[in-house]
Amino acid sequence: MTEQINTMTINLQGMAPLLQVFDMPTSLKFYNDILGFKVVQSSGHGDDADWVLLRLNDIDIMLNTAYEKHMRPSVPDLNRMSAHNDTTLYFGCPDIDDAYANLFNKGQDLKEPTITGYGWKALNLVDPDGYHLCFHYPLQGNAKNS
Repeated sequence: MTEQINTMTINLQGMAPLLQVFDMPTSLKFYNDILGFKVVQSSGHGDDADWVLLRLNDIDIMLNTAYEKHMRPSVPDLNRMSAHNDTTLYFGCPDIDDAYANLFNKGQDLKEPTITGYGWKALNLVDPDGYHLCFHYPLQGNAKNS
């Protein structure tokens, strides 16, 4: 008897990465005030929460405190933060130059946008916990983006 292989795909709808953060008020200030995300759900009130679900357009991100309040060290663990160097969150952003101007005007420490080796314009930054974020978009008429 031949075994039948199920070729159905899983019905996935969206994705929400979970980022462990050192200080929720600092992280919320960055994701709310700098990037424009809004809190959709929270385990607490205001910035006194251990977990939040944030949304901007159709993008969801969850933040969770890395430490319980009574166990949180006085300063971030640099070894823990350096482990974030191997992960980058990529966001589709049709107007990179506008994003650069917006973030620069909000006091973010940025390098000017670059053109990647695969033909996309990209703007990179780092959040307060050391997570790398990249806003990118294919260049118009670029054969490499198809």
